[in-house]
Amino acid sequence: MSPDRTALILTDRSDWHTPRLKRAIEARGLPCRCVSPRDCGVAAGLTATGLSIPGFGDAPPAGVFVRVVGQGSFEQVTLRLTVLHALSALGVPVCNDARAIERCVDKSMTSFLLARAGLPTPPTLATQSADQARRSLAATPDQVLKPLFGAQGRGLRRLDGPDALPDADATAGVYYLQPFIPPRTAGEWRDRRVFVVGDRAVAAMTRHGRTWITNVHQGGVCEAAPTDDEPAALAVRAARAVGAAYAGVDLIQSADGRWLVLEVNSMPAWQGLQRVAPVDIADALAEDFVERVNRHADLAALPA
Repeated sequence: MSPDRTALILTDRSDWHTPRLKRAIEARGLPCRCVSPRDCGVAAGLTATGLSIPGFGDAPPAGVFVRVVGQGSFEQVTLRLTVLHALSALGVPVCNDARAIERCVDKSMTSFLLARAGLPTPPTLATQSADQARRSLAATPDQVLKPLFGAQGRGLRRLDGPDALPDADATAGVYYLQPFIPPRTAGEWRDRRVFVVGDRAVAAMTRHGRTWITNVHQGGVCEAAPTDDEPAALAVRAARAVGAAYAGVDLIQSADGRWLVLEVNSMPAWQGLQRVAPVDIADALAEDFVERVNRHADLAALPA
């Protein structure tokens, strides 16, 4: 069962990013087909691959670039990740693969892996116990409560003590807490986003916020940042720690000047970053992706 010489881009819609990525991949001689993750499934015993992917019959794609997994019920998202796991089991290069996505979507697992890799990151408590969360807030009153699954700064809350802890229903039964990191200069809210592709920092920006939430979707203003400094090097190590082929890594500088890794996004948008980046980010992604696909095809062609 040899793969189709067509790549698959998993995307919910033809957004700003997808056409640019598709053009950049096809410019390198690899045709692409865009398919929604909602339209993919398992067809065990019904197709040669055991999967149902529109446009791909008895042969798997040459490679898969995961732009989004998409929102859905727990069962729907699980099935979409199962398709990614199955593609990897079939030997198809997947960027990012299901394992990396799972590690990044779950902030508690990201925190665990960052700390385990020895990377500077805020101490983190992820618990189902409201009593344990209150004890943590009593010991360290100023903390940030984040949704375990979430992005673009949505759902963040700054808590000033145990009495501020919301009911479990408001947090899906999980409390993910990190100490609030105050800015180096009072009132100057900023952090860093580094875009890592293939073990290399290709673009970076400093985000300046009107409040402590600096995400572009929350009104943050972007400024180009270096790709060869300490936070860029930490971002590369963070992407490696979660096994991501590409990632958007968020870092913040503490009052004492230390850089801390906050999060790793395995399906990052880059429209805001592209406005200040000197490189074509879609082109950098395409270059790395096509190299992976070609390398896999060359290895598969070797005699057993």
